[in-house]
Amino acid sequence: MRGTVAGLSSPHPLGGLMPAVFQDDNFTMRWTQALDEVLAPVPAVLDSIEAYMDPMLAPEDFLAWLAGWCGMTLDENWPLPRRRAVVSAAAELYRERGTLAGLRRHVELVTGGRVEVADTGGVTWSATPGDPHPPAGHGGPGLTIRVVVTDPAEVNVRALDALISAIKPAHVVHRLEVAGS
Repeated sequence: MRGTVAGLSSPHPLGGLMPAVFQDDNFTMRWTQALDEVLAPVPAVLDSIEAYMDPMLAPEDFLAWLAGWCGMTLDENWPLPRRRAVVSAAAELYRERGTLAGLRRHVELVTGGRVEVADTGGVTWSATPGDPHPPAGHGGPGLTIRVVVTDPAEVNVRALDALISAIKPAHVVHRLEVAGS
């Protein structure tokens, strides 16, 4: 959440906009000066709103809001450039969601590693609703995602597995491997 900024003055002090009778009152002028200090960030933000909407320029604390507006979830442990890149690519990632290329691109952005995706190419169907899907490698659809990074200990495997579950087709079983280079 944006807050006050020490030393930032208002470009339009409220005291000067008050009728003359109030400008002679010491209490009113001190009160408007206090309001100026609290409200000063508002014109500063509005004057540079285009920078707030650009993930590569937005203040770090505003980046999480931008991600939320795009329906993206950011891990605070990711380096700032990686978080900016994920939010910046949100439209592209949603356009390719559910495809192998989209899955690969999303995992590459999130991990900063090299991603290999192997697809079984299998399909299944059933005339009976609720039939279980066959396990991966047994004729059903399945993916093996191999992520090669410099330091595998830096990758939160549980969070990455959850992300893959969210961006792949729901009926496709997947297996995740994280390896060092």
